[in-house]
Amino acid sequence: MHRFIYLTIGFIFLALGLLGVVFPILPTTPFLLATSFCFAKGSDRFHRWFTETKIYKNNLESFVNERAMTLRTKICTLAFASIMLLFPLIFVDVLAFRLFIIALYIIKYYYFIFRIKTV
Repeated sequence: MHRFIYLTIGFIFLALGLLGVVFPILPTTPFLLATSFCFAKGSDRFHRWFTETKIYKNNLESFVNERAMTLRTKICTLAFASIMLLFPLIFVDVLAFRLFIIALYIIKYYYFIFRIKTV
C-alpha cells in the first residue's frame, strides 16, 4: 500500500514539475526532486526510468551528483520562492512574522549562493 501511495504522489509531483518546465511560475527542481524521492521509495523500476529521462538529466542530475545547479535553475528557483515570500511579507502586519520572512530570504539566498555550486 505504501508503494502505491509513493508512486501516486511521485506522478503528481512529476506532472507539477513538467508544468514547471512550460510555465516558469512553477519551480521545476523541487517538484522533480520530490518525484525522484517518491519513485525511489515506491518502485526501483520507476526510479530507474525517471533517472534515465531527459527531464531528469537536464534538471536534476548535476544537483544530485555534484550538489550543483545551473545558473538558470538557481535564478528561477530563487525568483519563484522570493515572489511567494513577498506576499506574506507585504500583507501580514505582524512584526515577528515579517522578521521571520526576512530571515528566510537571507538563509535562502545564502544557501543558494554559497552552498550550492553553479555549473
